[in-house]
Amino acid sequence: MNQHLTLTPDSDYDTIRAAIRYLSENGPDRTDLARFARALGLSERQLTDLFRRWCGLSPKSFAQAVALDHAKSLLREKANVLDTTYEVGLSSTSRLHDLFVTYEAMPPGVFRTGGAGIDMVWGVAPSPFGLAVVTATDYGISGLGFADAETSIDAAFADLANRWPNARFNRNDARIAPLMSGIFQPTRWSAEHPVRLVLIGTDFEVKVWETLLQIPCGTATTYTDVARSIGRPNASRAVGAAVGKNPISFVVPCHRVVGSSGALTGYHWGVPRKRAILGWEAGVISAAH
Repeated sequence: MNQHLTLTPDSDYDTIRAAIRYLSENGPDRTDLARFARALGLSERQLTDLFRRWCGLSPKSFAQAVALDHAKSLLREKANVLDTTYEVGLSSTSRLHDLFVTYEAMPPGVFRTGGAGIDMVWGVAPSPFGLAVVTATDYGISGLGFADAETSIDAAFADLANRWPNARFNRNDARIAPLMSGIFQPTRWSAEHPVRLVLIGTDFEVKVWETLLQIPCGTATTYTDVARSIGRPNASRAVGAAVGKNPISFVVPCHRVVGSSGALTGYHWGVPRKRAILGWEAGVISAAH
């Protein structure tokens, strides 16, 4: 997984977004590498180097990984991924290829008071998907979102801070940096150094987020399956709302939930970013084999 050792600059993700727009219009099967490169203002060599550096895949493999057919194949191959996960007793700290995560749900009283009396730090750090905006308590990461040309750093921070409206926030990028260092570097995913999370939400929302943590990297499931797995088979719409309110993007992998057809239906930080994350994860899985 050496291609993931160094966090990529924001400019890489800007190009990846442009690539996803191009692929959405042209489709992976009709992608001509030279034309693809020209559309992005790159040479073929530069295009190939970009994708190799960013996710470890060739441009063609990435095109396939962000296509609708890829999401459909994930569903076909892992149709009962949640059932399988539960049956073999796997947890979020023991699954190959996935983030090693420990989490703590805040007591209901903290939720009702909006985090009153809690001190939080927030900051900005580079990620493969643009600038990551992070909030954290002494107990772990409480929020992770993204900033880009459409969403400013201040807007992304406000989105996360609004979930803890009465907490006290202080910006400190230096304190955020070590928290981020293990999230986007697969070679550092380990049970000895887990990513610690703090979740705040209704009991239903927290239950949905806990279930998302059971979806392994390189697989996908549907809103219907999530609803069924938590014993609420008729609550797909409510599950969708809870998924959309997931406060810790990427780590709590709401991007791995898709429509029953495989369609990438919605993502709080934009569908292009959802496609990018799934493509990047395809590179992680490919590098591990």
